[in-house]
Amino acid sequence: MEKKYVVGVDYGTQSGRAVIVEADTGKELATSVKEYSHGVMDEYLPDGKTKLEPDWALEHPQDYLEVLAQTIPGVLKKAGVQAEDVIGIGIDFTACTMLPVDKCGTPLCFYDEYKDNPHAYVKLWKHHAAQDEANKLNEIACERKEEFLNLYGGKISSEWLVPKIWQILDEAPVIYEKAFKFMEAADWVVLKLTGQERRNSCTAGYKAIWNKKMGYPSKEFFKALDSRLENVVEDKLSTDIYPIGSKAGELTAEAAELTGLNPGTAVAVANVDAHVAVPSVGIVEPGKMLMIIGTSTCHMLLGEEEKIVPGMCGVVEDGIIPGFQGYEAGQSCVGDHFEWFVKNCVPAGYVREAKEKGVDIHSMLTEKAGKLAAGESGLVALDWWNGNRSVLVDVDLTGVIVGCTLLTKPEEIYRALIEATAYGTRMIIDTFEENGVAINELYAAGGIAEKNELMMQIYADVTGKEIRISASPQAPALGSAMFGAVAAGSEKGGYDSIVDAAEVMAKIKDIVYKPNPENVKAYDRLYAEYKLLHDYFGRGENNVMKRLKKIKKEAKKNG
Repeated sequence: MEKKYVVGVDYGTQSGRAVIVEADTGKELATSVKEYSHGVMDEYLPDGKTKLEPDWALEHPQDYLEVLAQTIPGVLKKAGVQAEDVIGIGIDFTACTMLPVDKCGTPLCFYDEYKDNPHAYVKLWKHHAAQDEANKLNEIACERKEEFLNLYGGKISSEWLVPKIWQILDEAPVIYEKAFKFMEAADWVVLKLTGQERRNSCTAGYKAIWNKKMGYPSKEFFKALDSRLENVVEDKLSTDIYPIGSKAGELTAEAAELTGLNPGTAVAVANVDAHVAVPSVGIVEPGKMLMIIGTSTCHMLLGEEEKIVPGMCGVVEDGIIPGFQGYEAGQSCVGDHFEWFVKNCVPAGYVREAKEKGVDIHSMLTEKAGKLAAGESGLVALDWWNGNRSVLVDVDLTGVIVGCTLLTKPEEIYRALIEATAYGTRMIIDTFEENGVAINELYAAGGIAEKNELMMQIYADVTGKEIRISASPQAPALGSAMFGAVAAGSEKGGYDSIVDAAEVMAKIKDIVYKPNPENVKAYDRLYAEYKLLHDYFGRGENNVMKRLKKIKKEAKKNG
């Protein structure tokens, strides 16, 4: 039998990447990455004149088409694979990343009349400017005792679909009216590939308050939010939701020309980048948490029963692997955390030293930080530079470092920031376990997990759990390729379920990070301090962070 191949496309925050994989082995043959031409727009629109307010994060949908046009032909060429031998394609995306489109699926920002309106563009997952709407939504849902609220840890995030739609209605009703539909970017790309609108159950379940048994919240709830939203589901969304692991359709002639693949190639229903990575490391059963560590971190976990866990991002039936409850939690700032420090706080002497050594600044800081003992820096930090996703679900929280002196060195702060993200992960793990969801093993994926041994050892020491690492540097893209193989089916050389695909295609490294008993003791003491700060600043005892944000906003407005 001739070799068959599948393609996975992973859309991240800064770039998109494609990987081509052997369907019968999971071997990755080639990867191609395309940086988004417009990047993340958080200050200005592409015209360079239209200024964005604080907490905005937009993208341009044209960038997503460019990813398809460059990366897929790129991996075909690198791997020497013919288009006729590719049996399926799957895609995943950051979420909630949403955009308004017209009846033909054309993004409104493609229109000249709307290209200077920020609300016509893609609202990226980390667009936090809908916090006012999220606050009102949570208050009204709580007053009405809405059943869905518990399934999302007690709060709906400003990162999610409904607050973002409501913000558009509040601030740009002309865009709301013009929009035929509001779509997840993942589903929009599938629409462009297949010509079919196939909204996936993963983003609907975790980001759009949709439930397999109950559907969306009631019309009465949406009316209670805003009378204009009463029919938002029927008018601007869709009740047709398709399960992950199913086939969305086949490549159209137009999409085939764009990608270099053949018309008729199977396309999987889209998925979320974090969730799709779970089967790529072989997790198809409860008790194993996967941390997908990148600019932010998502924590994914399977369970047999639906448990209510405060601050979780959601629990969705069949949300990750069919037949299980899929739990999600997360941290809004991890890789972004370190990037902020390097760009803004590292002295010129360190930059020169790194250049002389021929290493990047992150590597040098990690090396220096690795020479410190646990607790030696005398610092504790809170990992809230981009708000807190779990377990506080509050984007208005900000970062803190405690313990700095005139002798504090950059590597000590860098290590404290690494430790802060580890403490945030432990807080999530503890909250799950306290609420009856067992976590026996940790897995990690993403570039940071693969490259930064110090960070992974610190995570093992802070959590007291062993950590296994994905053998794929592109775990979400591999997961998407696996779902592409499922969309193709066994008759075409793929698989009939994602569990079957995982048995063959998933892979992890031989290395296991084990907790160091002495470090565990030191970090238990430091974590206790982190918890005190976490609750003091995060649970309402001292709302100084929010007061400072308000002062900042007023000063910018008046300035």
